[in-house]
Amino acid sequence: MVNCIRFFRILMAAGLVFAGMSGTSGATPLVTAAALQSGNEEPAPAKTKRGVIVIDDFGSDMKGTKEMMELPFHITVAVMPFLPSTKRDAEWAHKVGHEVIVHLPMEPIKGRKSWLGPGAILTSMTDEEVRKRVNEAIDDVPFAVGMNNHMGSKATGDERVMTIVLEVCRERGLFFLDSKTNYRSVVPAVAAKVGVKTVDNHMFFDDIVTQAHIAKQVKLFQKHVHENDLTVAIGHVGDSGKNTAAVLRKYYPDLEKEAQFVPLSKVATVTAEGGSRRIP
Repeated sequence: MVNCIRFFRILMAAGLVFAGMSGTSGATPLVTAAALQSGNEEPAPAKTKRGVIVIDDFGSDMKGTKEMMELPFHITVAVMPFLPSTKRDAEWAHKVGHEVIVHLPMEPIKGRKSWLGPGAILTSMTDEEVRKRVNEAIDDVPFAVGMNNHMGSKATGDERVMTIVLEVCRERGLFFLDSKTNYRSVVPAVAAKVGVKTVDNHMFFDDIVTQAHIAKQVKLFQKHVHENDLTVAIGHVGDSGKNTAAVLRKYYPDLEKEAQFVPLSKVATVTAEGGSRRIP
């Protein structure tokens, strides 16, 4: 009997009191065999792959704005300047913990001028006009830490224009996300010369607005995440907004198993000329 008591005291000292053993009080927590096994396990390894989800076109109270803001995970919110809900959307995003960037309207090769919105950067502008508009756009979007191009397939291929845009970004402490609307973008080369942090977009979720297509793109995104250290993708509020938010909410738990999802600023770097290409 004495030996049994001594053995019990040894177990108590080690914290190994098992459920079902008589003589324990309700004040003493019971440690199950499963809990003991869990306590001996090695901590899960840190995720080395990183993913970024950027949502464009905030600023006009577009469809899906509320649904995007309420997603239970981090997104980077790209807000267009000089629009009715520009300041509200930027402040809203910041308040709920999303990162904010300026979604700068820039001249496309093709596309309606009405899609650009106010304050667009055109290749016909003088250096002074471009610089002034970029600074004004940054001033109009509260909490912005970066910038990306809205449309802009012509402007992002123009070395003179992009030199000015990226110089202003450097001066104001912003990075630049190249949305890759132009495969011949000069952003990587100019950014390397100017010395500003940049990131490349890899794909779009909702170039077609149906849930079926968005789900297909999310699966392609997941494949890219599995095969690469960094994956950046862009979605939109507007016609596709509610669908994109719903699909992302549905598939995010699977995506999160593969990678750590971070703010865009965490992956922006000063890169050598070349950059990465957007996947289909």
